[in-house]
Amino acid sequence: MAAPRHLRYAQGPTPVAVTAASSATSTSSSAEQDLQLQRRLQQDSIQLGGKTVYLNPFLYWRRFDANTDRWLREPGQLPEEQIAANRSRFYPELDWALLDDDERAAKDGAVEMFLKSLELISTFNPELTAGQLLEVERKMAVTKKRAFERWVSRSLRRREQEELRQRRRFDRERTWLAWREWSALHVTRQALLPMGALLVLAVGGGWWLGSQQACRGVLMEPAAQPGVPAPAVN
Repeated sequence: MAAPRHLRYAQGPTPVAVTAASSATSTSSSAEQDLQLQRRLQQDSIQLGGKTVYLNPFLYWRRFDANTDRWLREPGQLPEEQIAANRSRFYPELDWALLDDDERAAKDGAVEMFLKSLELISTFNPELTAGQLLEVERKMAVTKKRAFERWVSRSLRRREQEELRQRRRFDRERTWLAWREWSALHVTRQALLPMGALLVLAVGGGWWLGSQQACRGVLMEPAAQPGVPAPAVN
Protein backbone atom coordinates (compact mmCIF):
# COMPACT_ATOMS: atom_id res chain seq x y z
CA MET A 1 0.00 0.00 0.00
CA ALA A 2 1.47 3.36 -0.99
CA ALA A 3 2.23 5.91 1.70
CA PRO A 4 -0.18 8.84 1.86
CA ARG A 5 1.02 11.86 -0.08
CA HIS A 6 1.35 14.97 2.04
CA LEU A 7 0.01 18.33 0.87
CA ARG A 8 2.52 21.04 0.19
CA TYR A 9 1.27 23.55 2.76
CA ALA A 10 -0.17 21.15 5.34
CA GLN A 11 0.91 23.46 8.19
CA GLY A 12 0.21 26.70 6.35
CA PRO A 13 2.39 28.78 4.03
CA THR A 14 6.03 29.35 4.80
CA PRO A 15 7.26 32.68 6.25
CA VAL A 16 8.55 33.64 2.83
CA ALA A 17 5.09 33.19 1.35
CA VAL A 18 3.52 35.19 4.23
CA THR A 19 5.99 38.02 3.70
CA ALA A 20 5.30 38.06 -0.02
CA ALA A 21 1.54 38.11 0.58
CA SER A 22 1.85 40.95 3.10
CA SER A 23 4.04 42.90 0.71
CA ALA A 24 1.54 42.40 -2.10
CA THR A 25 -1.34 43.54 0.15
CA SER A 26 0.60 46.62 1.25
CA THR A 27 1.48 47.47 -2.33
CA SER A 28 -2.15 47.08 -3.41
CA SER A 29 -3.36 49.29 -0.54
CA SER A 30 -0.76 51.94 -1.33
CA ALA A 31 -1.72 51.91 -5.00
CA GLU A 32 -5.39 52.29 -4.09
CA GLN A 33 -4.61 55.25 -1.81
CA ASP A 34 -2.54 56.86 -4.57
CA LEU A 35 -5.42 56.38 -6.99
CA GLN A 36 -7.88 58.00 -4.58
CA LEU A 37 -5.47 60.90 -4.01
CA GLN A 38 -5.05 61.42 -7.75
CA ARG A 39 -8.80 61.32 -8.26
CA ARG A 40 -9.30 63.90 -5.51
CA LEU A 41 -6.58 66.14 -6.93
CA GLN A 42 -8.23 65.92 -10.34
CA GLN A 43 -11.50 67.12 -8.79
CA ASP A 44 -9.76 69.89 -6.82
CA SER A 45 -7.61 71.23 -9.65
CA ILE A 46 -7.56 72.02 -13.35
CA GLN A 47 -4.74 72.36 -15.86
CA LEU A 48 -4.77 75.68 -17.71
CA GLY A 49 -1.89 76.79 -19.91
CA GLY A 50 0.48 74.27 -18.39
CA LYS A 51 -0.31 75.46 -14.85
CA THR A 52 -2.27 73.73 -12.12
CA VAL A 53 -5.09 75.87 -10.73
CA TYR A 54 -6.68 74.67 -7.50
CA LEU A 55 -10.46 74.70 -7.34
CA ASN A 56 -10.66 73.94 -3.62
CA PRO A 57 -10.37 77.33 -1.90
CA PHE A 58 -8.98 75.80 1.29
CA LEU A 59 -5.84 74.72 -0.61
CA TYR A 60 -4.85 78.41 -0.63
CA TRP A 61 -4.96 78.71 3.17
CA ARG A 62 -1.17 79.12 3.46
CA ARG A 63 -1.36 82.24 1.32
CA PHE A 64 -4.01 84.28 3.15
CA ASP A 65 -4.28 85.76 6.64
CA ALA A 66 -6.63 85.00 9.53
CA ASN A 67 -9.24 87.55 8.41
CA THR A 68 -9.46 86.00 4.95
CA ASP A 69 -9.69 82.54 6.48
CA ARG A 70 -12.59 83.67 8.69
CA TRP A 71 -14.22 85.40 5.71
CA LEU A 72 -14.03 82.17 3.71
CA ARG A 73 -15.19 79.78 6.43
CA GLU A 74 -18.12 81.69 7.92
CA PRO A 75 -21.34 81.88 5.86
CA GLY A 76 -23.15 85.17 5.55
CA GLN A 77 -20.14 87.33 4.65
CA LEU A 78 -21.52 88.45 1.27
CA PRO A 79 -24.64 90.59 0.79
CA GLU A 80 -27.90 88.71 0.29
CA GLU A 81 -28.58 90.68 -2.89
CA GLN A 82 -25.33 89.45 -4.44
CA ILE A 83 -26.13 85.83 -3.53
CA ALA A 84 -29.71 86.06 -4.86
CA ALA A 85 -28.48 87.57 -8.12
CA ASN A 86 -26.11 84.61 -8.71
CA ARG A 87 -28.50 81.78 -7.82
CA SER A 88 -29.37 80.94 -11.43
CA ARG A 89 -25.69 81.20 -12.36
CA PHE A 90 -24.78 78.10 -10.34
CA TYR A 91 -28.22 76.45 -9.98
CA PRO A 92 -30.03 77.09 -13.27
CA GLU A 93 -32.13 73.93 -12.83
CA LEU A 94 -33.66 74.86 -9.45
CA ASP A 95 -36.97 76.46 -8.63
CA TRP A 96 -36.02 78.28 -5.42
CA ALA A 97 -39.65 78.84 -4.44
CA LEU A 98 -40.07 75.08 -3.93
CA LEU A 99 -37.16 74.72 -1.48
CA ASP A 100 -37.61 74.61 2.25
CA ASP A 101 -35.66 76.88 4.57
CA ASP A 102 -32.81 74.43 5.27
CA GLU A 103 -32.27 73.60 1.60
CA ARG A 104 -32.41 77.26 0.62
CA ALA A 105 -29.89 78.19 3.30
CA ALA A 106 -27.50 75.40 2.24
CA LYS A 107 -27.68 76.31 -1.45
CA ASP A 108 -27.38 80.04 -0.75
CA GLY A 109 -24.28 79.23 1.26
CA ALA A 110 -22.96 77.15 -1.64
CA VAL A 111 -23.49 80.09 -4.00
CA GLU A 112 -21.55 82.26 -1.57
CA MET A 113 -18.74 79.66 -1.50
CA PHE A 114 -18.62 79.68 -5.31
CA LEU A 115 -18.28 83.47 -5.37
CA LYS A 116 -15.63 83.49 -2.66
CA SER A 117 -13.66 80.70 -4.34
CA LEU A 118 -13.67 82.43 -7.71
CA GLU A 119 -12.49 85.64 -6.07
CA LEU A 120 -9.62 83.81 -4.35
CA ILE A 121 -8.67 81.95 -7.54
CA SER A 122 -8.57 85.16 -9.58
CA THR A 123 -6.56 86.87 -6.83
CA PHE A 124 -3.89 84.17 -6.55
CA ASN A 125 -3.88 83.45 -10.30
CA PRO A 126 -4.01 86.92 -11.89
CA GLU A 127 -2.70 85.62 -15.24
CA LEU A 128 -5.92 83.71 -15.97
CA THR A 129 -8.02 85.08 -18.79
CA ALA A 130 -11.79 85.48 -18.80
CA GLY A 131 -12.16 82.28 -20.84
CA GLN A 132 -9.98 80.32 -18.43
CA LEU A 133 -11.94 81.63 -15.45
CA LEU A 134 -15.09 80.47 -17.19
CA GLU A 135 -13.58 76.97 -17.50
CA VAL A 136 -12.73 77.07 -13.81
CA GLU A 137 -16.29 78.05 -12.96
CA ARG A 138 -17.79 75.30 -15.09
CA LYS A 139 -15.65 72.58 -13.53
CA MET A 140 -16.35 73.92 -10.04
CA ALA A 141 -20.09 73.79 -10.71
CA VAL A 142 -19.73 70.09 -11.53
CA THR A 143 -17.22 68.90 -8.91
CA LYS A 144 -17.63 71.21 -5.90
CA LYS A 145 -21.37 71.79 -5.64
CA ARG A 146 -22.14 68.92 -3.23
CA ALA A 147 -18.97 69.55 -1.24
CA PHE A 148 -19.88 73.21 -0.74
CA GLU A 149 -23.41 72.30 0.32
CA ARG A 150 -22.14 69.82 2.91
CA TRP A 151 -19.62 72.32 4.21
CA VAL A 152 -22.25 75.05 4.56
CA SER A 153 -24.71 72.70 6.29
CA ARG A 154 -22.10 71.72 8.88
CA SER A 155 -21.12 75.35 9.41
CA LEU A 156 -24.73 76.39 9.94
CA ARG A 157 -25.29 73.55 12.44
CA ARG A 158 -22.19 74.56 14.37
CA ARG A 159 -23.37 78.16 14.42
CA GLU A 160 -26.83 77.18 15.69
CA GLN A 161 -25.32 75.02 18.44
CA GLU A 162 -22.98 77.82 19.49
CA GLU A 163 -25.84 80.34 19.53
CA LEU A 164 -27.91 77.93 21.64
CA ARG A 165 -25.05 77.53 24.14
CA GLN A 166 -24.60 81.29 24.32
CA ARG A 167 -28.33 81.84 24.84
CA ARG A 168 -28.50 79.25 27.64
CA ARG A 169 -25.48 80.73 29.37
CA PHE A 170 -26.98 84.21 29.10
CA ASP A 171 -30.25 82.96 30.60
CA ARG A 172 -28.40 81.36 33.51
CA GLU A 173 -26.40 84.50 34.18
CA ARG A 174 -29.51 86.68 33.97
CA THR A 175 -31.41 84.41 36.39
CA TRP A 176 -28.52 84.40 38.87
CA LEU A 177 -28.16 88.18 38.65
CA ALA A 178 -31.89 88.70 39.16
CA TRP A 179 -31.86 86.41 42.19
CA ARG A 180 -28.90 88.28 43.71
CA GLU A 181 -30.56 91.62 43.17
CA TRP A 182 -33.81 90.34 44.69
CA SER A 183 -32.06 88.85 47.72
CA ALA A 184 -30.12 92.10 48.29
CA LEU A 185 -33.31 94.19 48.65
CA HIS A 186 -34.12 95.47 52.16
CA VAL A 187 -37.76 94.42 51.85
CA THR A 188 -36.67 90.90 50.86
CA ARG A 189 -34.44 90.63 53.92
CA GLN A 190 -37.26 91.81 56.21
CA ALA A 191 -39.56 89.15 54.72
CA LEU A 192 -36.95 86.38 54.86
CA LEU A 193 -36.01 86.99 58.51
CA PRO A 194 -39.33 85.84 60.07
CA MET A 195 -39.61 83.05 57.53
CA GLY A 196 -36.15 81.83 58.53
CA ALA A 197 -37.09 82.01 62.22
CA LEU A 198 -40.25 80.01 61.58
CA LEU A 199 -38.28 77.42 59.63
CA VAL A 200 -35.79 77.03 62.49
CA LEU A 201 -38.62 76.67 65.03
CA ALA A 202 -40.38 74.09 62.84
CA VAL A 203 -37.23 72.02 62.43
CA GLY A 204 -36.45 72.24 66.15
CA GLY A 205 -40.02 71.33 67.13
CA GLY A 206 -40.08 68.38 64.79
CA TRP A 207 -36.80 67.10 66.16
CA TRP A 208 -38.04 67.46 69.77
CA LEU A 209 -41.30 65.64 69.04
CA GLY A 210 -39.46 62.87 67.25
CA SER A 211 -37.06 62.39 70.16
CA GLN A 212 -39.96 62.28 72.66
CA GLN A 213 -41.72 59.56 70.63
CA ALA A 214 -38.52 57.52 70.47
CA CYS A 215 -37.94 57.77 74.22
CA ARG A 216 -41.57 56.84 74.98
CA GLY A 217 -41.32 53.75 72.79
CA VAL A 218 -38.21 52.60 74.65
CA LEU A 219 -39.78 53.08 78.11
CA MET A 220 -43.08 51.29 77.37
CA GLU A 221 -43.37 47.58 78.42
CA PRO A 222 -43.96 45.13 75.57
CA ALA A 223 -47.57 43.92 75.49
CA ALA A 224 -48.30 40.31 76.48
CA GLN A 225 -48.70 38.09 73.47
CA PRO A 226 -51.71 35.62 73.29
CA GLY A 227 -50.91 32.11 74.63
CA VAL A 228 -47.81 33.32 76.50
CA PRO A 229 -48.26 33.57 80.30
CA ALA A 230 -47.38 36.85 81.90
CA PRO A 231 -44.36 36.80 84.23
CA ALA A 232 -45.20 36.31 87.91
CA VAL A 233 -44.82 39.31 90.17
CA ASN A 234 -43.72 38.67 93.73
